[in-house]
Amino acid sequence: MSKFYVTKFKPYPFKIGQKIHIDGGKRKGDWEVVDVNEQKVILRCPVSLREFEWNRFCYFTEEATSDKWPTD
Repeated sequence: MSKFYVTKFKPYPFKIGQKIHIDGGKRKGDWEVVDVNEQKVILRCPVSLREFEWNRFCYFTEEATSDKWPTD
């Protein structure tokens, strides 16, 4: 019987006030979570303070500490 290697993903459980960094794609960069529900997440850019509402899309890859946020 063959074995299959399957990569599993699950939506990240965002928390209001959380500071995040997205490593790629059209949403790359630093963000702060403003609001979240089952379908949507609202993120604020810490530089321009503009807010964007998107369908939930992120998946957890790594947790790290940083001396600087937002990053350059």
